Amino acid sequence: MLLLTLKVLSSLFYPCKTQWLPERTQNWQDIKLIIFLNHTSLFEVLFIQLVSIKGLWVIADRFIVPGADVSLNRPIVGKILHTLIPGIITISRKKDDTWQHFLSCVDDNKITAILPEGRMKRRNGLDKNGDPMSIRSGFVDILQKLNQGKILFVCSGGLHHIQAPGEKLPKLFKKIKANLEIVDLPHYKNKFHNEDAAAFKTQVVADVSNKLRDNIPD
Repeated sequence: MLLLTLKVLSSLFYPCKTQWLPERTQNWQDIKLIIFLNHTSLFEVLFIQLVSIKGLWVIADRFIVPGADVSLNRPIVGKILHTLIPGIITISRKKDDTWQHFLSCVDDNKITAILPEGRMKRRNGLDKNGDPMSIRSGFVDILQKLNQGKILFVCSGGLHHIQAPGEKLPKLFKKIKANLEIVDLPHYKNKFHNEDAAAFKTQVVADVSNKLRDNIPD
């Protein structure tokens, strides 16, 4: 019910214009992996409005997503995120025990979401350390654990016009955009079939980097 309320409120205050690439419908029962591109704000939970009411029930029961400890350890932000996303799992952004714990929770019975850039883009197009944004390879570990279903790529148009990193209060009554693409997961993996795990990872990262470059809404 909380997700449904958020879906309604986000639709009212931040209506989203979407485009399918190509145009297709989605069955949330089939989606096993959501790859969210162009990470610009903690307010990306607003894109919950893209999920059907039936899909909300699926997400509430089976959804998991990693969350950076620097965000989840904040007293207010952390509590809000844990309340809205019960399946959020704390990681340290390093390939340590926290990442391995998250991977142990990934299977074909859940919907796993990942923001493969691993950090938020600032207004200048760089991360908080002034480094260029890029796709990190950790999400390929998730892909390798899944064997069926669909992948949903969500390319955000960005939310700096609502709240950029460092700003305290969001602006209301703004429109948001997203381009969506759904692909068959086994078919996608087979595109990059290679006995060399390192080569497979390199090819998948390059493909998703191209999607980040080419599929972001204007």
